[in-house]
Amino acid sequence: MAEQAARIPVFNVGQYRRDAVRSYSSYEFFRHDNQEAMRVRRQCALAALQDVRTYLSFEDGQVAVFDATNTTRERRDLILQFAKENGYKVLFVESICDDPNVIEENIKQVKLSSPDYKGCAQEEVVADFLKRIDCYKATYEPLDDQLDSGLSYIKIFDVGVRYLANRVQGHVQSRTVYYLMNIHVTPRTIYLSRHGESQLNLRGRIGGDSGLSPRGRQYATALAEFIRNQHIRDLKVWTSHMKRTIETAEALDVPYEQWKALNEIDAGVCEEMSYEEIQARYPQEFALRDQDKYRYRYPKGESYEDLVQRLEPVIMELERQENVLVICHQAVMRCLLAYFLDKSAEELPYLKCPLHTVLKLTPVAYGCEVESIFLNVEAVNTHRERPQNVDVSRPTAEALLTVPEHY
Repeated sequence: MAEQAARIPVFNVGQYRRDAVRSYSSYEFFRHDNQEAMRVRRQCALAALQDVRTYLSFEDGQVAVFDATNTTRERRDLILQFAKENGYKVLFVESICDDPNVIEENIKQVKLSSPDYKGCAQEEVVADFLKRIDCYKATYEPLDDQLDSGLSYIKIFDVGVRYLANRVQGHVQSRTVYYLMNIHVTPRTIYLSRHGESQLNLRGRIGGDSGLSPRGRQYATALAEFIRNQHIRDLKVWTSHMKRTIETAEALDVPYEQWKALNEIDAGVCEEMSYEEIQARYPQEFALRDQDKYRYRYPKGESYEDLVQRLEPVIMELERQENVLVICHQAVMRCLLAYFLDKSAEELPYLKCPLHTVLKLTPVAYGCEVESIFLNVEAVNTHRERPQNVDVSRPTAEALLTVPEHY
């Protein structure tokens, strides 16, 4: 899922408009009787559609998001004609909200950071955008249950209070609708933490199912104190089925839920081996993994790509939940972090997720804020940097150059 998300571009007509106009003065630009502005906006929509066509037809793209506020029937017909000519399928997404409090809060959360309102006061932004919405109302033509009954679409009412799905077809559309019906926009925090340092961590061995080291138990106590001091409302705690995450969660003295999907990546024949042993016994496998760490699959084990697919139900459930603490493992934590930070398949396997550190994730409009909190309990370093020489014939010394120190 992280790889798929990173590969799906968003063609935002608003950004095309900003590139074309360069500056935004006020809502007057969006008046339906501003002929010059309407011309510019239509040209921007056409340019975005052309870029979608280029991406899907010539750049091996499979899915693209065309983001256009204030869609008229003319523009929808343009999109449908464009899709028909190029053999694409279209799923329209319409969000309908009449609650003034929700609308104002959305403006504060989303539009204050928009390039259109850089340096503007909050009251000024809210006032201008409310007038901009009035301009949208003058031309917007909502999806009609009768006239548009042949289209594939989903309507979202009042930020998820109710949904209406129509003619949802195929795997991609089904997964998109499922995703939209499970996300929410209420403020929440996701805490990611690896288990406390384990006995196998101390020995520089990967995988396995060992218990915590003395410092690992010390971290579990520190994590419990940290969580108590956060005063988190209705916190849920998730662990894997492995001893080291369960022992870490036990110190919190709260109910927790075990997910087998959160188990560490399966290293197959390399389970409980050190990097030095893998290089000695399977030097070709060691090099192949360094060449493509995301897609490489351990013999009789898993790849990061496999792990991403395994974690999809966890990620979907995280989107539905509010405050959650996930106590997991290095590879798993990398996948979850990559999803929320929109990292590529190449970046994912090298994200730094140190032991005894909590990552506090706060989803915000168009992104996610991350705070890294070290709980002041020392631990071994388990992060192996990307090696420069990945050739199968490389000397052992170069193969092991980036292996972290261990006891």
